[in-house]
Amino acid sequence: MTNGMARRWVAGLAAALVLAGPGGASEMCTDDAMIVFDGSGSMSEIGFNRLGAPRIFEAREAIRKAVPGIAESRRLGLIIYGPGERSACDNVNLRFSPAWDSAEPIIGEVESLWPSGATPLTEAVRQAAEVLDWRHRPGAVVLVTDGKETCGGTPCALAEEFARSGADFTVHVIGFKVRGDHFNLSAGSDDGIVSVARCLADGTGGRYETAETAQDLVAALRLTLGCNLYGSLEDGSRRIQ
Repeated sequence: MTNGMARRWVAGLAAALVLAGPGGASEMCTDDAMIVFDGSGSMSEIGFNRLGAPRIFEAREAIRKAVPGIAESRRLGLIIYGPGERSACDNVNLRFSPAWDSAEPIIGEVESLWPSGATPLTEAVRQAAEVLDWRHRPGAVVLVTDGKETCGGTPCALAEEFARSGADFTVHVIGFKVRGDHFNLSAGSDDGIVSVARCLADGTGGRYETAETAQDLVAALRLTLGCNLYGSLEDGSRRIQ
Protein backbone atom coordinates (compact mmCIF):
# COMPACT_ATOMS: atom_id res chain seq x y z
CA MET A 1 0.00 0.00 0.00
CA THR A 2 1.42 3.38 -0.98
CA ASN A 3 1.66 6.26 1.48
CA GLY A 4 -1.15 8.06 -0.33
CA MET A 5 -3.42 5.02 -0.23
CA ALA A 6 -2.63 4.49 3.44
CA ARG A 7 -3.47 8.09 4.25
CA ARG A 8 -6.80 7.89 2.40
CA TRP A 9 -7.62 4.67 4.25
CA VAL A 10 -6.82 6.21 7.63
CA ALA A 11 -8.71 9.39 6.79
CA GLY A 12 -11.72 7.42 5.58
CA LEU A 13 -11.81 5.34 8.74
CA ALA A 14 -11.28 8.39 10.92
CA ALA A 15 -14.10 10.25 9.18
CA ALA A 16 -16.53 7.77 10.67
CA LEU A 17 -15.43 8.73 14.17
CA VAL A 18 -16.99 11.96 15.39
CA LEU A 19 -15.72 14.02 18.30
CA ALA A 20 -18.85 15.43 19.90
CA GLY A 21 -18.35 18.53 22.00
CA PRO A 22 -20.39 19.22 25.13
CA GLY A 23 -22.47 21.81 23.28
CA GLY A 24 -23.56 19.25 20.67
CA ALA A 25 -21.56 20.68 17.75
CA SER A 26 -20.00 17.86 15.76
CA GLU A 27 -16.45 17.99 14.49
CA MET A 28 -15.02 15.39 12.14
CA CYS A 29 -11.49 14.58 13.19
CA THR A 30 -10.36 14.86 9.56
CA ASP A 31 -11.52 18.47 9.10
CA ASP A 32 -8.74 21.00 8.63
CA ALA A 33 -7.40 22.34 11.91
CA MET A 34 -5.19 25.19 13.08
CA ILE A 35 -2.96 25.04 16.13
CA VAL A 36 -2.74 28.46 17.79
CA PHE A 37 0.38 28.36 19.95
CA ASP A 38 1.24 30.77 22.75
CA GLY A 39 4.72 32.15 22.12
CA SER A 40 4.37 35.12 24.46
CA GLY A 41 6.87 36.02 27.15
CA SER A 42 5.03 34.17 29.88
CA MET A 43 5.84 30.87 28.18
CA SER A 44 9.46 31.42 29.19
CA GLU A 45 8.54 31.80 32.87
CA ILE A 46 9.17 29.04 35.40
CA GLY A 47 6.61 30.04 38.02
CA PHE A 48 6.53 32.20 41.10
CA ASN A 49 8.42 29.61 43.12
CA ARG A 50 11.37 29.72 40.66
CA LEU A 51 11.38 25.92 40.40
CA GLY A 52 11.20 23.73 37.32
CA ALA A 53 11.83 24.50 33.66
CA PRO A 54 10.23 27.23 31.53
CA ARG A 55 6.86 26.25 30.11
CA ILE A 56 8.24 26.29 26.57
CA PHE A 57 10.58 23.35 27.29
CA GLU A 58 7.72 21.01 28.16
CA ALA A 59 5.55 22.43 25.38
CA ARG A 60 8.24 21.57 22.84
CA GLU A 61 8.48 18.04 24.20
CA ALA A 62 4.72 17.61 23.93
CA ILE A 63 4.59 18.88 20.35
CA ARG A 64 7.37 16.45 19.37
CA LYS A 65 5.46 13.52 20.85
CA ALA A 66 1.88 14.36 19.88
CA VAL A 67 1.91 15.98 16.46
CA PRO A 68 3.48 13.27 14.25
CA GLY A 69 0.67 10.77 14.88
CA ILE A 70 -2.05 13.39 14.53
CA ALA A 71 -0.66 14.77 11.27
CA GLU A 72 -0.97 11.36 9.60
CA SER A 73 -4.75 11.70 9.36
CA ARG A 74 -5.38 15.45 9.44
CA ARG A 75 -4.24 18.59 7.67
CA LEU A 76 -2.77 20.92 10.29
CA GLY A 77 -1.70 24.56 10.18
CA LEU A 78 0.03 26.79 12.71
CA ILE A 79 -0.24 30.31 14.09
CA ILE A 80 2.19 31.54 16.76
CA TYR A 81 1.50 34.71 18.70
CA GLY A 82 3.85 36.75 20.86
CA PRO A 83 7.37 37.13 19.49
CA GLY A 84 8.18 39.31 16.51
CA GLU A 85 9.45 42.61 15.22
CA ARG A 86 6.17 44.51 15.23
CA SER A 87 4.51 46.19 18.20
CA ALA A 88 3.67 43.68 20.90
CA CYS A 89 -0.04 43.21 20.25
CA ASP A 90 0.36 42.94 16.47
CA ASN A 91 2.51 39.84 16.67
CA VAL A 92 0.19 37.17 15.33
CA ASN A 93 2.16 35.16 12.83
CA LEU A 94 0.64 32.68 10.40
CA ARG A 95 3.42 30.16 9.89
CA PHE A 96 1.43 28.08 7.41
CA SER A 97 -2.12 27.05 6.47
CA PRO A 98 -3.40 23.49 6.95
CA ALA A 99 -1.37 20.95 4.98
CA TRP A 100 -0.62 17.25 4.92
CA ASP A 101 2.62 16.01 6.41
CA SER A 102 2.89 19.07 8.61
CA ALA A 103 4.47 17.44 11.66
CA GLU A 104 8.04 18.33 10.75
CA PRO A 105 7.38 22.03 10.05
CA ILE A 106 5.22 22.41 13.18
CA ILE A 107 7.90 20.83 15.35
CA GLY A 108 10.58 22.97 13.68
CA GLU A 109 8.70 26.21 14.29
CA VAL A 110 8.07 25.44 17.96
CA GLU A 111 11.63 24.21 18.50
CA SER A 112 13.08 27.44 17.08
CA LEU A 113 10.72 29.68 19.04
CA TRP A 114 11.92 31.65 22.03
CA PRO A 115 8.94 33.24 23.79
CA SER A 116 8.62 37.00 24.11
CA GLY A 117 6.04 39.73 23.77
CA ALA A 118 2.41 40.15 24.73
CA THR A 119 -0.56 37.79 24.45
CA PRO A 120 -3.05 38.68 21.69
CA LEU A 121 -4.76 35.31 21.96
CA THR A 122 -8.20 36.52 20.84
CA GLU A 123 -6.85 38.03 17.62
CA ALA A 124 -4.77 34.89 17.02
CA VAL A 125 -7.87 32.68 17.23
CA ARG A 126 -9.79 35.06 14.97
CA GLN A 127 -7.03 34.92 12.35
CA ALA A 128 -6.86 31.13 12.57
CA ALA A 129 -10.61 30.97 11.99
CA GLU A 130 -10.26 33.14 8.89
CA VAL A 131 -7.52 30.88 7.53
CA LEU A 132 -9.98 27.99 7.88
CA ASP A 133 -12.74 30.00 6.12
CA TRP A 134 -14.85 29.16 9.14
CA ARG A 135 -18.13 30.65 7.86
CA HIS A 136 -18.22 28.30 4.88
CA ARG A 137 -16.21 25.21 5.77
CA PRO A 138 -16.07 22.93 8.83
CA GLY A 139 -12.89 23.21 10.85
CA ALA A 140 -11.34 23.43 14.27
CA VAL A 141 -8.86 25.54 16.19
CA VAL A 142 -6.84 24.25 19.12
CA LEU A 143 -5.49 27.08 21.27
CA VAL A 144 -2.54 26.25 23.53
CA THR A 145 -2.21 29.02 26.10
CA ASP A 146 -0.98 29.66 29.60
CA GLY A 147 -4.15 31.54 30.29
CA LYS A 148 -4.05 35.28 29.83
CA GLU A 149 -5.09 37.85 27.20
CA THR A 150 -2.95 41.00 27.53
CA CYS A 151 -3.90 42.92 24.38
CA GLY A 152 -7.46 43.99 25.16
CA GLY A 153 -9.11 41.18 23.23
CA THR A 154 -12.43 39.77 24.41
CA PRO A 155 -12.46 36.01 23.85
CA CYS A 156 -16.02 35.61 25.12
CA ALA A 157 -17.31 38.15 22.58
CA LEU A 158 -15.52 36.23 19.84
CA ALA A 159 -17.08 33.01 21.12
CA GLU A 160 -20.52 34.60 20.84
CA GLU A 161 -19.77 35.65 17.25
CA PHE A 162 -18.83 32.09 16.35
CA ALA A 163 -21.88 30.65 18.12
CA ARG A 164 -24.37 33.07 16.51
CA SER A 165 -23.20 32.12 13.03
CA GLY A 166 -24.33 28.52 13.34
CA ALA A 167 -21.19 27.48 11.45
CA ASP A 168 -19.68 24.03 11.89
CA PHE A 169 -16.65 25.42 13.65
CA THR A 170 -15.10 24.42 16.95
CA VAL A 171 -12.50 25.95 19.24
CA HIS A 172 -10.72 23.74 21.76
CA VAL A 173 -8.64 25.39 24.46
CA ILE A 174 -5.75 23.80 26.34
CA GLY A 175 -4.81 25.71 29.47
CA PHE A 176 -1.14 24.86 30.00
CA LYS A 177 0.21 25.62 33.48
CA VAL A 178 -2.39 28.34 33.99
CA ARG A 179 -1.62 30.45 37.05
CA GLY A 180 -3.44 33.10 39.02
CA ASP A 181 -1.86 36.32 40.24
CA HIS A 182 -0.71 34.70 43.47
CA PHE A 183 0.99 31.33 43.10
CA ASN A 184 0.07 28.63 45.61
CA LEU A 185 3.43 27.52 46.97
CA SER A 186 2.05 24.61 48.97
CA ALA A 187 0.15 23.00 46.11
CA GLY A 188 2.54 23.91 43.30
CA SER A 189 -0.36 25.05 41.15
CA ASP A 190 -3.51 27.13 41.33
CA ASP A 191 -6.42 24.72 41.60
CA GLY A 192 -9.56 25.99 39.91
CA ILE A 193 -7.81 28.72 37.89
CA VAL A 194 -8.79 28.52 34.21
CA SER A 195 -7.84 30.46 31.12
CA VAL A 196 -9.88 33.51 30.18
CA ALA A 197 -10.22 31.75 26.82
CA ARG A 198 -12.32 28.92 28.22
CA CYS A 199 -15.46 30.59 26.89
CA LEU A 200 -14.17 30.04 23.35
CA ALA A 201 -14.47 26.31 23.93
CA ASP A 202 -17.71 26.52 25.88
CA GLY A 203 -19.33 28.74 23.25
CA THR A 204 -18.46 26.56 20.26
CA GLY A 205 -19.03 23.09 21.68
CA GLY A 206 -15.31 22.49 22.10
CA ARG A 207 -13.28 21.08 24.94
CA TYR A 208 -11.40 22.92 27.65
CA GLU A 209 -8.48 20.80 28.82
CA THR A 210 -5.89 21.55 31.48
CA ALA A 211 -2.28 20.42 31.39
CA GLU A 212 0.40 20.68 34.06
CA THR A 213 3.08 18.46 32.53
CA ALA A 214 4.41 17.61 29.09
CA GLN A 215 2.54 14.30 29.21
CA ASP A 216 -0.70 16.10 30.14
CA LEU A 217 -0.20 18.34 27.12
CA VAL A 218 0.42 15.35 24.84
CA ALA A 219 -2.84 13.80 26.04
CA ALA A 220 -4.77 17.06 25.58
CA LEU A 221 -3.43 17.56 22.04
CA ARG A 222 -4.40 14.02 21.09
CA LEU A 223 -7.82 14.42 22.63
CA THR A 224 -8.60 17.70 20.87
CA LEU A 225 -6.89 17.12 17.53
CA GLY A 226 -6.69 13.35 17.12
CA CYS A 227 -9.07 10.57 16.22
CA ASN A 228 -10.45 7.76 18.34
CA LEU A 229 -7.89 5.55 16.61
CA TYR A 230 -5.63 6.45 19.54
CA GLY A 231 -7.90 4.56 21.92
CA SER A 232 -6.78 4.73 25.50
CA LEU A 233 -4.41 7.53 26.38
CA GLU A 234 -0.96 6.64 27.62
CA ASP A 235 -1.54 7.41 31.25
CA GLY A 236 -4.67 5.21 31.32
CA SER A 237 -6.56 7.78 33.38
CA ARG A 238 -8.64 9.35 30.57
CA ARG A 239 -10.23 7.99 27.42
CA ILE A 240 -11.46 9.80 24.33
CA GLN A 241 -15.19 10.20 24.67
